[in-house]
Amino acid sequence: MKTESEIIQIARKTLQLEAEAITGLANSINNDFSVIINTILQLKGRVIVTGIGKSAIIAQKIVATFNSTGTPSIFMHAADAIHGDLGIIQNEDLVICISKSGNTPEIKILVPFLKQSGTILIGMTGNCDSYLAKQADYVLDTTVQKEACPNNLAPTTSTTAQIAMGDALAVCLLECRQFSSEDFAKYHPGGSLGKRS
Repeated sequence: MKTESEIIQIARKTLQLEAEAITGLANSINNDFSVIINTILQLKGRVIVTGIGKSAIIAQKIVATFNSTGTPSIFMHAADAIHGDLGIIQNEDLVICISKSGNTPEIKILVPFLKQSGTILIGMTGNCDSYLAKQADYVLDTTVQKEACPNNLAPTTSTTAQIAMGDALAVCLLECRQFSSEDFAKYHPGGSLGKRS
């Protein structure tokens, strides 16, 4: 059993590690990022966001943020994609594929089908030497030094980095679109957010 002070120290260390990882992400923002923003702004279709495991959960959150801030988006689970859900993707859509390693088997199976269809592929990965990074048209680097998990295994810092990168995309897109509080209210008619706007 941990003492009260040990528990507080673990929590503080976790938050500090994750804060440092997000701060480090600022250095990974490069020309690819601005090209991605401009490509999405000119997109006639939708942004499809996909991933596997914890990255799939992050993908769903990014889709929710995009949809509520004026960027039409759909979540597609990477495992389901190769069992029929590829039909979600239309000609003028763009795909953001999220994978910490960039080398998971499902991603390696999915990517060739995306490339074959001519879809613009953005890889969000913590491994810029990975299969996903090498196959993607553009890369969002979410590399972290270590997970907050003491075994350096459970996705913690890496998923925080993914969510932060998704937020950076969403905020840039809404500012470029001059998405107002009135626009926000249109997408949030219920609950406290809708009343506040």
